[in-house]
Amino acid sequence: MRTWLILLFSAVFAGCASQATVPQAIPQPMRFFHDAGFTPASEPIDATRIFAVSDEMRHYLNFNIASELRTKGAQRGLFDALYSKHQLKLEYDAEITRNAADTFKVRSGNCLSLVIMTAAFAKEMGLSLQYQSVAVDETWSRRANLYFSAGHVNLVLGKKRFDTGKSYDYYQTLTIDFLPPEEVRGQHVRPIEENTIVAMYMNNRAAELLSSGRLDDAYWWAREALVQNPAYLPSYNMLGVIYWRHHNWAEAEQAFNFALEREPDNLLAMANLVQVLQTMGRVDEANKLRVKLDRMQPYPPFYYFDRGIAAMKNNDYSQARDWFAKEVDRAPYYHEFHFWLAVAYFRLDDVRHARKHMAIAMENSTTRNDQALYAAKLDRLNALTQH
Repeated sequence: MRTWLILLFSAVFAGCASQATVPQAIPQPMRFFHDAGFTPASEPIDATRIFAVSDEMRHYLNFNIASELRTKGAQRGLFDALYSKHQLKLEYDAEITRNAADTFKVRSGNCLSLVIMTAAFAKEMGLSLQYQSVAVDETWSRRANLYFSAGHVNLVLGKKRFDTGKSYDYYQTLTIDFLPPEEVRGQHVRPIEENTIVAMYMNNRAAELLSSGRLDDAYWWAREALVQNPAYLPSYNMLGVIYWRHHNWAEAEQAFNFALEREPDNLLAMANLVQVLQTMGRVDEANKLRVKLDRMQPYPPFYYFDRGIAAMKNNDYSQARDWFAKEVDRAPYYHEFHFWLAVAYFRLDDVRHARKHMAIAMENSTTRNDQALYAAKLDRLNALTQH
C-alpha cells in the first residue's frame, strides 16, 4: 500500500461538523504548541491585516463604482461590480491564499481570498454579512507529495446595519459565490463565524508554506490559526503534519489523536496517524488502524490515478487510460486527471480524445502556471491534427 500524508487543505472549507448532539467544550490549544523547536516566523502574522481595506479599494468604492452603488443600492451595486466582466474581472487562482488588499491588487485568488475581499468591501460599506460553508462534493489535489482536501465557502450580503426594518428579510439578501451556480444549487449550507474564516485563511497559509518547504513558517501560521479559533479541527491535523515533517513524532500523534477524539471518523487524521505510528515502530497499532481506515475508505483519493501512473511506467497505455478514466468519473473537475488521461490517449494514437481531455484540463486548471502548461500542450496537439 502506498504511503500517503494528507492535509485538510481548507482553502474553501470550514471542516466537517461534529455529529455529536452534546456541544463540546472549546479546547485549549496551548498544550499542543512547542515553540522552542521552531525558528521565529519570517513575516508578521497579524489577523487584522486579513480584512484591512487598502486606499486602492476605497478609491474603487468612492469613485469607480460610486454611481452604480447609488443607482442600484449597496448590495446589488457591489454584487454586480464583482460579477460583471466589465468591472473587476476577477480570476480564480489557487496558487496562494491572499488577504483582501492583495486579492484586490492582483484581481485574483482562490474562493477564500475572494470571499475575504468581498467581506472587506461589505464592512467598509456598512453592510451586514454572513459567511457560509457549502457542502459541495469533496475534491482533492496534491502538491509536493502532500494531498489536500478542499471544500467551499460563500458570503451572504444583507442590508446596511443602520437599516432598522421590522425583521430580517432573507429575500433582501444576496449570495456572492465564485463557483458556477449549477455547482452549488441545492447544496446544504451552514453559517460560520468570522473567526473560522480567519482560521481557514491561516491554515491555508500554513499548507502553502509547508508545500513550498518553509516548515518553520508553516508552524507559526498553523499555531495562530488555533489561537484564533481553538475549535477549528483542520488546524490540529495541519499541526500534526508539520510535526511529522519536523520529526516530532509524539507531538504529531497527540495532534492527530485529539482530532480523532473530537471526530472519530476523521479519515484525514486517521490516515496521518497510521503513518506516525509506523514511523514510531508501533506496527501493530498502525496495522489495526489501517484495517479500520481501509474499511471506511477502500478507494482513497488518487487510488485509481496511482495505478494509472504505474501502468504508464510499464507502457501499458490501455490500462492506464482505463484507470485515469475511473478517477475522472469520481473527480470530473480535477485538471491533473484529465491531463494524464490525455497523455494516455496520445500514447494510443487517439489524438481526438487527447485534445478533448487536454482542453478540459486547461479549463479546470486552478493556477496560471498550470493553465499555461496545458494551453501549450493543447496547441501542440492541435498542430498535429493540421498536418
